[in-house]
Amino acid sequence: MIILDRVIRVAGIDEVGRGSLFGPVVAAAVMISPEVERQLQDLGVRDSKMLSHRKRQTLLGVIKDLALDCQLGVASVAEIDRFNILQASLLAMKRAVLKLAEVPGVCLVDGCHEIPQLDRVQRTVVKGDRTEVAIAAASIVAKVWRDELITRLDPLFPHYDLRANKGYGTKKHRLAIAQFGPSCLHRRSFKLKSFQAQ
Repeated sequence: MIILDRVIRVAGIDEVGRGSLFGPVVAAAVMISPEVERQLQDLGVRDSKMLSHRKRQTLLGVIKDLALDCQLGVASVAEIDRFNILQASLLAMKRAVLKLAEVPGVCLVDGCHEIPQLDRVQRTVVKGDRTEVAIAAASIVAKVWRDELITRLDPLFPHYDLRANKGYGTKKHRLAIAQFGPSCLHRRSFKLKSFQAQ
């Protein structure tokens, strides 16, 4: 855990959907006080990948109730294909941070890349969703929102089993791309043609 002056308000920033074959990348920025950080930790807030769907849903409500602010940022499939997934992820993070009503004392950014052209104090934290409560909270917010978005899109793209895979490259999803081709919301920059050649 990064040792900070715990009187300052921190914003945790994380993204989800980076490895997905389908749909946007989504980031969240969650700003919390030191007191809320302790509460969230006691309530079980941790990396969204380590939590069940039900637990994430429960914690989302808690985070929204306790956080000082909670915002989302999205980078579209077109932006992913235009810039690359890393730059699109950082763009989504930047959009989330800039929506915060107040400037946080420090932005804790998951990973090893600072957000470009962001006039905020930043500290990168590798595997921060496992060590920083604010980042873990952001991972939950982004994960729940993106999963719900992909689930809502499932009926529009019935071949790809999106409700189950949330856009990630499961065997069934890859076989569907090979059989039906990619949809308009598949990431063309992810070399999807290789699935079609199999």
